[in-house]
Amino acid sequence: MTGRHGGAGVRGRLHRRLGNGDLTAVPEVRHALRDLLGRWPERTDDAGAADAADVAELLASELVTNALIHTDHGAVVTATVEDSRLHVEVQDFMAGLPVPDLPNADLGTGGRGLVLVERLADAWGVRTAQGVGKVIWFELHAGAA
Repeated sequence: MTGRHGGAGVRGRLHRRLGNGDLTAVPEVRHALRDLLGRWPERTDDAGAADAADVAELLASELVTNALIHTDHGAVVTATVEDSRLHVEVQDFMAGLPVPDLPNADLGTGGRGLVLVERLADAWGVRTAQGVGKVIWFELHAGAA
C-alpha cells in the first residue's frame, strides 16, 4: 500500500488516545511529537529543524488542548511523517465544526488555537470523522517553517 499515511514514504507515526480532560496528555504529546520529528530526515539545517519542531509542538498542543477542554469524550491524536511532510490530526467525538475566533487581548490566552493553526501551518482543515465528531488537521513541510 502506498500513499497518504500508509505508504512507502512513511518515516514515523504517533497515535494516542487521550482521556477526557486529561491535560497532562498535552506535554506528553508534545514530547512524543518532538521525538518523532527527531527522525524527520528531510530537514536541511538545524535552525529550520528546530523551528519546524517548535511550530509542530505549538499547533499540536493547541489542538489537543482544545479537544480536551471543549469536548466530553477525549481525543485521538495521530501524527505521520512522510518524507518532507508532517501531518497531524486531532479527532474529538463531539458534533459541530469549530469556528475560528479572533482572540480578544483582554480575555487572556484563550481563543488563539485555530488562528495559530491558520497562520503557521502550510495546510490545515476540518472534516467530519467517521462515526461521530470531527478531525482538525494540519501539515508542515520540511524547510517551510
